[in-house]
Amino acid sequence: MKALVLATLLTASAAHADPVVDAARTYAAFWNSGDPALAQQALAPGFIDRTLPPGREQGPNGPLQASKAFRAAVPDLKAEATHIVPHGDHVSVRLHFTGHFTGQFGGTQGQGQAIDFQAFDLYHVVDGRITENWHLEDNLTLLRQMGLMSGPQSAPVKNQ
Repeated sequence: MKALVLATLLTASAAHADPVVDAARTYAAFWNSGDPALAQQALAPGFIDRTLPPGREQGPNGPLQASKAFRAAVPDLKAEATHIVPHGDHVSVRLHFTGHFTGQFGGTQGQGQAIDFQAFDLYHVVDGRITENWHLEDNLTLLRQMGLMSGPQSAPVKNQ
């Protein structure tokens, strides 16, 4: 009986799922796992990165390249979506990244430094897929933690 009630609740919640939130969760799962299939599922074929970093390919391949390069530097990378705030066909997402810099980044070999920084994304979702993304990462904290910039280390992000 419990199994039937649980299955009914899960089915009911799936029937009322918000495709905007679902796209954000799927994309966050991509950043957490590095699984390209999740990025392909979350991103529209005509996806546009509105804050495209220099050297990154526009379109769905850009995030795939970024994830692969970052995971080469931080193989145990984890990304948690701590906040997902939908508003119509847009959704804001706060991501908390953690891991250890044990791989290579550019010409620098990591020494196991702890990585703990956050990012903020705004997605435009159409037909359940992200068509546009605006993003800001705390790259200053990241580069300091990796030892690639001097200056005081930022305190680890606390979930609130």
